[in-house]
Amino acid sequence: MSTSDIPVSRNIVTAIPGPKSEELHERRKASVANGAGCALPVYIERAKGAIFVDVDGNAFIDMGSGIGVTTVGHANDTVVEAAKAQLEKLTHTLFTVTPYEGYVAVAEKLAEITPGKFAKKSILVNSGAEAVENAVKIARKFTGKSAIAALDHSYHGRTNLTMALNYKSVPYNLGFGPFASDIYHAPNSYPYHDGLTGEEAAKNTIKYLEKHIGAEQLAAIIFEPIQGEGGFIVPAEGFLPALQKWANANNVVVIADEIQSGTARTGYWYASEFFGIEPDLVLSAKGMGGGLPIASVTGKAEIMDSTNPGSLGGTFGGNPVACAAVLGVYKEIEEKKLLDRAKQIGEKLLSVFNELKAEFDFVGDVRGIGAMVALEFVHPGTKDPNPDVVKKIVSYAAQQGVLLLDAGTYNNVVRTLPSLAITDAQLDDALTVIREAFSQAV
Repeated sequence: MSTSDIPVSRNIVTAIPGPKSEELHERRKASVANGAGCALPVYIERAKGAIFVDVDGNAFIDMGSGIGVTTVGHANDTVVEAAKAQLEKLTHTLFTVTPYEGYVAVAEKLAEITPGKFAKKSILVNSGAEAVENAVKIARKFTGKSAIAALDHSYHGRTNLTMALNYKSVPYNLGFGPFASDIYHAPNSYPYHDGLTGEEAAKNTIKYLEKHIGAEQLAAIIFEPIQGEGGFIVPAEGFLPALQKWANANNVVVIADEIQSGTARTGYWYASEFFGIEPDLVLSAKGMGGGLPIASVTGKAEIMDSTNPGSLGGTFGGNPVACAAVLGVYKEIEEKKLLDRAKQIGEKLLSVFNELKAEFDFVGDVRGIGAMVALEFVHPGTKDPNPDVVKKIVSYAAQQGVLLLDAGTYNNVVRTLPSLAITDAQLDDALTVIREAFSQAV
């Protein structure tokens, strides 16, 4: 079967999971390590746009996009054709041995679309966590300092260094220590809970950095402009510019982890643009490859060039086929005006979710930018986390053919990351199911 026969709407024909998925899940349990968890044990056979179809023939509306990866849609024609053409010409040489144009073209495009008018350079790697690791290496080499600060509720990956940067231990860090040293966690801006302005929250963060670390030891501060796994926490206005101003004055490298919030997700190429900041280093992954594994570190040329030749790279970093896919993604974003589409989707999500907030007293907060919107659930009359209602909503939606993702430090957030290829009819249908899920969760 090909992607051409995929329906344009959800269609559930078996119990969820269906018999073929259940059979595959038994095979999985016998052969795949337990640490590779499974949010929904339906096994996907093919996908197109915002719809995926499992092995039992059930068609789902995908409101998660592989956690923000298939931003331009599953099996996007432009991306597929670009990757196919490259597959027929060259699949691997190792860029640091015998280079090729695709890597250079991606780096040139990243210099164009990332925030800041200064000269920029990039390296390409395989995953978001690898991009974080390299950004930390580069910042330490450039500044000659060792300490790194992350923010509360952050998530940066599952490698040893990135686990040390994570705020939430379970399930990501538990039992895997000891972790990388000289890592600190500073207060974040969390308007729903702290009630602070951006300026007030920044003062708290800067006070922590100065008193617990010291600017003379701090190489970099890394943050997600909108925290992903932390629950789509959007900082108060002015918070990030104040941090950048302080960092710039103290020779502290500003690293924006835009792995989830970048590549048109928020209606901007990068969420940093929305907040009016120009990070020294910007990290990209997920949506940039359209489903193929690739990531990048892009930053000020003088910072990127501070490392020794041969100190950055890896066997598969900037694979030719993945590079071709990236260029296809960027072409699709520009030609289909997907920055505008992300804003349209966000307006619809925020409108409906705020209606639900007014109707259901277990919704504490609605927040997000562009096609990156979440709801935080609480026990009525409090701000105490309510993960049970999240489980009910996500489970009900799945049974009806809509994939939702949970998130948050306390697992009490539902996040939506729909493909920008989702149609109005598909989005409306998904929101109808979500509304039903809320009623069922009462």
